[in-house]
Amino acid sequence: VSLILSDVVGDPVEVIASGPTVASVHSVQDCLHILNHYGLRAALPRSVKTVLAQSDSDPHGPHSCGHVLNVIIGSNALALAEAQRQAEALGYRAVVLSAAIQGDVKSVARFYGLLTRVAGAHLTPPVTRASVEEEAQLWELAAELHLPDLQLKEALEAVVEAGGPVCLLAGGEPTVQLQGSGKGGRNQELALRVGAELGQRPLGPLEVLFLSGGTDGQDGPTEAAGAWVVPELASQAAAEGLDVAAFLSRNDSHTFFRCFRGGAHLLHTGLTGTNVMDAHLLFLR
Repeated sequence: VSLILSDVVGDPVEVIASGPTVASVHSVQDCLHILNHYGLRAALPRSVKTVLAQSDSDPHGPHSCGHVLNVIIGSNALALAEAQRQAEALGYRAVVLSAAIQGDVKSVARFYGLLTRVAGAHLTPPVTRASVEEEAQLWELAAELHLPDLQLKEALEAVVEAGGPVCLLAGGEPTVQLQGSGKGGRNQELALRVGAELGQRPLGPLEVLFLSGGTDGQDGPTEAAGAWVVPELASQAAAEGLDVAAFLSRNDSHTFFRCFRGGAHLLHTGLTGTNVMDAHLLFLR
């Protein structure tokens, strides 16, 4: 029996921790193809060459694995399901969007910015021409991000039905392309970028809060798990002499949040001992 904590998008058991209790479906020829592709075959130790030469070429691996039971006891989907229950207990209509958020953090932040404005338009009618155009952009960006389990249609329908406080949840692991020498992590970077997106134009009477946090309690080389933002972030930061764009240009999100309002927007949980990737929560009312 193998009890598995998944830190891989989609929970493929053959990939998590390299799948030590999962029968391999790859053949010796697959291995040789990779080695040849990278020009590494000649550099192999003799012992490895011997094993490859003597290995069964059957690509299906062991014929019987009935004695093995692999059980995923922790995953991003399970974490989001529990967060959904907690949000509902607080009076929110909670919907899980996706447990497979991937892609460049700039695109993911843009996705959440569009999602906020589109969902907000449904919560605070009338729906304008601008919001219709933004919804089209949202669908286009969602397609570009290739989110296999995205429940966007269901989420927007839930927003319409709720007519009140809504919590949209998602998780995964966006990617940050480093272009500076600042200090941060993908959750704090995502939160700061979403904050900048939300501040681009007024959201009317809509109250919004976005939170991004790592389930292991540590975001990058910092003591914080992540951060939370509101649409007023950029203007409030400017009043303190902090330029959001400048901090983002050097990937210095942690320094920003540590300076902004004395670090009040940082998420501190302490190390949890469990990593099932990141959680993103968008609250609207």
